[in-house]
Amino acid sequence: MPERSGDVAADRRVRVQGEPVDSYPRIAPETKRGAVRSITLVGDEILERPCQEVTQFGTGWLSKLIDDMFATNHVAEGAGLAANQVDVGLRLFVWDMTDEWGVRHVGHIANPVLQDGALTRSALIEEREGCLSVPGPYRVVPRLDHAVVAGRDKNGDPLVIEGRGYFARCLQHEMDHLQGRLYLSRLSKRERRSAMREMAESKDEVLARRAASAAAIGK
Repeated sequence: MPERSGDVAADRRVRVQGEPVDSYPRIAPETKRGAVRSITLVGDEILERPCQEVTQFGTGWLSKLIDDMFATNHVAEGAGLAANQVDVGLRLFVWDMTDEWGVRHVGHIANPVLQDGALTRSALIEEREGCLSVPGPYRVVPRLDHAVVAGRDKNGDPLVIEGRGYFARCLQHEMDHLQGRLYLSRLSKRERRSAMREMAESKDEVLARRAASAAAIGK
């Protein structure tokens, strides 16, 4: 899911893995360690099937995958990225984004489950939404303004993440990816066709911008 445009103050509050921290670098440590991978695009079969559970925790392979996902999300100017967007069909996603209250959220979660209890305290909000696997177009998508997901961190420890506003939208968007759904599936047929036409026109420019961003940070 793409990040919202606009600059954010350097002294913004930060929550890492759902917990507040006193300070945090502008570029996340995972991003600095990671390598940039190709992002799968709409039409790639892996984006259309449900992802499998993560079963091996605490491994170097999983840590490397998460680092690479952070780096890939960063150069694509994303808010969040699911594993199947880098061609790995696992129930895992990362995020590094700033909400409308100026709070930066950074983290990862494996095997997340959306908690139904949060639904009773949520309102449905219609806002524009895009996707790194659909480079270019944004469309209005209804999402709940409050979401809670429970899962595991890379070491297998329990993790609960709560989001409101744009962060809640990000969590729900990434949960859709893990079910094999793109935001396009929430649009009317007419809107989907329109978004696909727009993507065809803008894709090359967007991918070139991502390549330039990767080169700028030596990735």
